[in-house]
Formats: sequence, structure tokens, C-alpha cells
Amino acid sequence: MRRTNRYPVQGANSLWQLYKTVPFWKVARNFIVIQIARYTPFFGMKNWLYRTFLGTQVGHQTAFGLMAMLDIMFPERIRVGSNSIIGYNSTILAHEYLIEEYRLGDVIIGDRVMIGANTTILPGVSIGDGAVIGAGSLVNRDIPPGVFAAGNPVRIIRELQAE
Repeated sequence: MRRTNRYPVQGANSLWQLYKTVPFWKVARNFIVIQIARYTPFFGMKNWLYRTFLGTQVGHQTAFGLMAMLDIMFPERIRVGSNSIIGYNSTILAHEYLIEEYRLGDVIIGDRVMIGANTTILPGVSIGDGAVIGAGSLVNRDIPPGVFAAGNPVRIIRELQAE
């Protein structure tokens, strides 16, 4: 089970009520910062942008691939450990807007984690140190340390050998 906080809404669907849950100017600023970071080829600059303007916790020597997308509304709820790789065009979400509620959850990615290209990580999950997530996966549950997991939805394929 993912760890999310649920917030019911009345009337129109929760996404229609977006700016009741997060300020417009925060979303606008985050969008600009994330778009700059998505296209820059400099990992240090991306990490600096994420830490400085978004409040995302990013460990030392972590690399976000080209077009990686952090949550625009709640990037401060994302934590990525040191020496990890977030693959090309992957998405890390800390929110879900549904018809009758929205949900928020912290995403915690450990040290030395490899996230394959085009992976989506849903709110409220943790990925343990040394885990490898196969390309194109949907991470909808916690992943323990030191495993290879892949698929939609993600499942553990095997344990990795210790180095």
C-alpha cells in the first residue's frame, strides 16, 4: 500500500479545483524551473535547480536523464539519494488528482538506485538502496533494497548480487 494522504473534494473533480490546493504562482515557477532542468545537459545544474528552487532533496552525484519530469505541484515531497540515476523521460509524481479526492505522498528513492527510461513513479512509494527499476515500469508499490524490479505494474524479478 502506498503512503498517501487523502483529501476529499466537493463539487467539481479535484483537478478542476487545482488552485485551491496549490498556489498558481508556485505551479508556474515550478513549471519553468523543471522545463529548464529537463533540457539542460549539466547534471550539477539540474540538481542545483531542483534543490534551490523546488525544495527537492537530491543526493551527491545523482543524475537526472534528459526529459526526466519531477512533480510540478509538490516537488518538495521528492527525495533522491546519492549516486542514483533517473532515466530518460521518467516521471516522479507526489500527487494524484482523482474525481472525488486528491492524494499526496512522499517519494523516497535511495542511494545507488537505477531508474530505467520512461518509468513512472507514483506518490507514496519508497525505492530501497541499490535497487534497479527496468525501463517503462510503473512503480506503484515500495521496492526493497537490492532488487531488480520491472513491469506495469512493477514486480520484483530477482534479487541482485551484492558487489
